[in-house]
Amino acid sequence: MKKFLFLCIFGALIFSIIVAWFVAEVHKPLPLTSPVTIELVSGNGIRTLSAVLAQKKLVRHPLIVRLYAKIYGYDTRLKAGEYRLEVGMTLPDVLEKISTGKVVLHRLTLPEGLTTTQILQLIADNPYLSGNITETAAEGELLPETYTFHKGMSRNHIIKNAKTAMQKALQDAWQNRAEDLPLASPQELLILASIVEKETALADERGKVASVFVNRLHKNMLLQTDPTVIYALTLGKKELGRALNRNDLSVDNPYNTYKYAGLPPTPICNPGLKAIQAAARPEDTPYLYFVADGGGGHKFATNLNEHNRNVQNWRKIRRQK
Repeated sequence: MKKFLFLCIFGALIFSIIVAWFVAEVHKPLPLTSPVTIELVSGNGIRTLSAVLAQKKLVRHPLIVRLYAKIYGYDTRLKAGEYRLEVGMTLPDVLEKISTGKVVLHRLTLPEGLTTTQILQLIADNPYLSGNITETAAEGELLPETYTFHKGMSRNHIIKNAKTAMQKALQDAWQNRAEDLPLASPQELLILASIVEKETALADERGKVASVFVNRLHKNMLLQTDPTVIYALTLGKKELGRALNRNDLSVDNPYNTYKYAGLPPTPICNPGLKAIQAAARPEDTPYLYFVADGGGGHKFATNLNEHNRNVQNWRKIRRQK
């Protein structure tokens, strides 16, 4: 009887030591000195995860991972994806993150002013997206923005998100447009915004640039904007790679606003939100002309004589460079 009691006490002691060791192993921080990324593909389970953690020397005993996951039900809740393990995380932290699908989010920035061809190429080149592009997008249909996504998201999904975002931005701007705007539809607003986007990169100039084109439309003047001529020559498929010349300004193309009145047939790029808002609510100015000032901005003028003086100053600055 005493021997049996001794064995029971001894067994309980050993069990307590094992449990204490198990708990300590489970809850001690992983040996990380910097963040590590791991990935579980669809169909991978707790055995794969425990092997990955052991291979990266983040746990000493894969069996501990499997046992803890089994006890607390994590083994049936693991979600595929890419996960970032941070310094100070414990095994329960890891299993909680993976079971709740808190995957790494990547970012893709679509810059303002790119053509649709250029944006689709950026999306195609991103290594974290998947699938071929089958979704179509017209010029100006994609809102430049930073989009977040998880590894493996389809390229078509990003395109659909960008199209939806553009539709919303355009609808909001159209509903809040200024009175007496010489535009007949949201599409014309988008076309004007694309010209504004291409004409200036300065935030405080967008409203003035938009006002020039709005004033010209009101007076039935030719818009005479170089970016539309560039689009006439390239159709947004490539960079022109040179300065415009006099022959370019006479090219017979509906995008040539030196030759054809009104707006061009379509947008010439994908404008950003600020350019859209500027086109919808331009500043109230008397300006009809503008030209580069040599410092990254523009000089604005209300009449041709003043504009010609500004042009001469610009040419003088350009010769001095």
